[in-house]
Amino acid sequence: MAIRPIAAYIDTSLLIHVRFEEAGRRFARRIEAYDHLFSAELLLAEMYAFAMREGVDRVDVLEAVNGISWVIPDRPLAGELARVIEQKYVRGADLWHLACACYLSPVSESVAFLTRDSVQLQIAHRLGLQTPEFV
Repeated sequence: MAIRPIAAYIDTSLLIHVRFEEAGRRFARRIEAYDHLFSAELLLAEMYAFAMREGVDRVDVLEAVNGISWVIPDRPLAGELARVIEQKYVRGADLWHLACACYLSPVSESVAFLTRDSVQLQIAHRLGLQTPEFV
């Protein structure tokens, strides 16, 4: 029986969808149901790039990330990176998000990985993370 995760790791694809796209707003309550929401600081860089590309005010980006706790590893994530990349090739940013989610909890099923990216979702599932779908 799967553990109901109280913590979730959110990637950029889902955060942008929920906060800046009309169709994604219906998922906001599902995300807010988690007691703790985490992401790598990479998410902030990706959000700023999105804001620049789409003409979104950076204040709106800061509001969108409000309440997210940052995963800031205190050691190299070589083990987590290897564990992820053994599953399937992913680009570096996706690899980092998945590795940070693995670092977040040694008991993978206690953390949900929230994304709209099908490849990341597939890998997160293989790694034992909870993988609710947001389609």
